[in-house]
Amino acid sequence: MTSPQRPAPTDGAWRRPRGAAVREYLPVLAFYGTLKLIGFGSFMWLLGSAGNYRTKNPRFGGGAHPWDVLATWDGWWYQQIAVHGYHPELVRIPGATGLITLEGNSAAFFPLYPALIRLTSELTGLGSYGAGLLVSVLASFAAALGIHAVAAHLLDRRAGWAAAGLWAVWPGSGVEWAVYSDSLFVALAAWACHAVLTRRWLTAGLLTCAAGLNRPTAAALVAAVALAALLALRDRHRDGMARPLAALLTAPLGLLAYLGWVGHRMGDYGGYFKLQSGAWAHEWDYGRQTLDVLTSLPVGRTTYLFAWPFADLIGVCVVLLALALLPLLFRLRPPAVLVVYTVLTLVLVLGSQQIFSNVSRYLLPLFPLLLPLAAALRRLGLGHQFALLGLAALASGSYAGYALFELGVP
Repeated sequence: MTSPQRPAPTDGAWRRPRGAAVREYLPVLAFYGTLKLIGFGSFMWLLGSAGNYRTKNPRFGGGAHPWDVLATWDGWWYQQIAVHGYHPELVRIPGATGLITLEGNSAAFFPLYPALIRLTSELTGLGSYGAGLLVSVLASFAAALGIHAVAAHLLDRRAGWAAAGLWAVWPGSGVEWAVYSDSLFVALAAWACHAVLTRRWLTAGLLTCAAGLNRPTAAALVAAVALAALLALRDRHRDGMARPLAALLTAPLGLLAYLGWVGHRMGDYGGYFKLQSGAWAHEWDYGRQTLDVLTSLPVGRTTYLFAWPFADLIGVCVVLLALALLPLLFRLRPPAVLVVYTVLTLVLVLGSQQIFSNVSRYLLPLFPLLLPLAAALRRLGLGHQFALLGLAALASGSYAGYALFELGVP
């Protein structure tokens, strides 16, 4: 009697014996974690050397210690929600003119991440800062594993290592270990895409639903998973109808539920978008703001909205890098879920008015763009990969951390 065949190694940890999964994934976690520690240490050293954080408001990039800046800016808002809850309302600023006409409030920030901060704080006794950092760090490891799993499924395990390492040093990666929701979103998005690739439809739908409770750009992931589910329904002899249909119906629920709740509480079902535009100057503008920065910064003009020249220059480089990697991704002929997710995320980010120094963070979820680079790096041994990415990690303390938190607005 022949022994049953083992499942293919790229089908996911849930289909392997526990020991095999540990043997595969622990080294990936160590690889990613070591690179992040190098970058994080470099970032903290730069903050400590410059000392700028001591002169800044603790809400806006300041604090008593270098690491306090990791919970400023958006991190302050997430902690407020975790501790005090939401107070959604549309309040006009008396006599305000120009772009900012509404008071900013917590409803602009999606609920999953602050809910996990609160839960973690209650379970561990950590304060909101410690709990938020713990959630982000754990989520960043989950994201690295998800990126590894996608790359290993489409290419091979060595490419998976490279992809996880590249995400550790990507511009904008300074927020991966900060009180920000980005690591959690990328973890959900990467594993949702992997679930589609391995035809785990209900898992894909539930993860996408959760992502919709975490960031508004989950709309790109919702569309990608929905299209993949529709294609599966067309080819229903393989997966049947029930599971792809469940994914199709489940995927948008988180995003729609939060936008609907905010609109209901504000008494205006377009309230979330009015709040983003009037209080945060963040709105769809068909790419005018992005084009303004791309045409102004190279010739030394900083008259565009919310100019932070050094961080914006890094943002311009990230945008150009993303646009250069896109056709290389297409050459690999990835599945539709990755193509749609990547293209729509790019469109949503570049087509919106925003603080441009944020763009390297907003493009952090574009993990499919790492696949062409990972395909090239897999030709190197792991030692050579680590040496190359280790240098990038050392530099990332500046371009992916310090530039965001101290020379721009993350």
